Amino acid sequence: MNLNYKETIRYLGYGKQEPDAAIRALIEDCWLELDASLSPKCTWDVYRLQHKEENRLCFAGMEVTSKSLNKNLAGCGFILLFAATLGPRVDLLIGKHARLQMSRAVVLQAAAAAAIEDYCNEINTKLKSVMAEKGLYLRPRFSPGYGDFDLSHQRQLITVLDAPKKIGLTLTDSLIMAPAKSVTAVIGLSEYDTRCHLSGCEACGKTDCEFRRFS
Repeated sequence: MNLNYKETIRYLGYGKQEPDAAIRALIEDCWLELDASLSPKCTWDVYRLQHKEENRLCFAGMEVTSKSLNKNLAGCGFILLFAATLGPRVDLLIGKHARLQMSRAVVLQAAAAAAIEDYCNEINTKLKSVMAEKGLYLRPRFSPGYGDFDLSHQRQLITVLDAPKKIGLTLTDSLIMAPAKSVTAVIGLSEYDTRCHLSGCEACGKTDCEFRRFS
């Protein structure tokens, strides 16, 4: 993986401003250390999707009521469940520097946040090719916590995908993922090409977020 400098400084809160030389050097140095700790893994599977009345969706033995997710999945007959992680060594690295040098830990957090998004986008691009062979097109990733897709469904996704066994991804009682730099999501599969299969800010309705990408 390569350093996503633009996204890293966005997570650091710089917006359109450019960090000074010292911060740029710190970002580069932190990335070298982070890169050595990455062990990215993912798992996914496809299930039939049923649309019910009143924004209810049924898939993989789950029933979800969500207006925003139902809108995202309109016209989809199948759904892809997805989970990815950067691995536990990233958490250990950030934790170590949180005790020793908080400024370095903050930069590592930002670089790791950018890295997990890049990894998910990379896998999504591969999945796009795989599904195109079946005549299906990907909708943007949609994670628990987006819109009114309740965060509690995170546990069901992790269980259905057997993520603890397959990629070492677990969930605490307070719905925090471990390793922390991980993603779970659903991806609609449609027979119609929407020309959009990645996500992030494009799929989120929180337009006042301070970390939102600039258009």
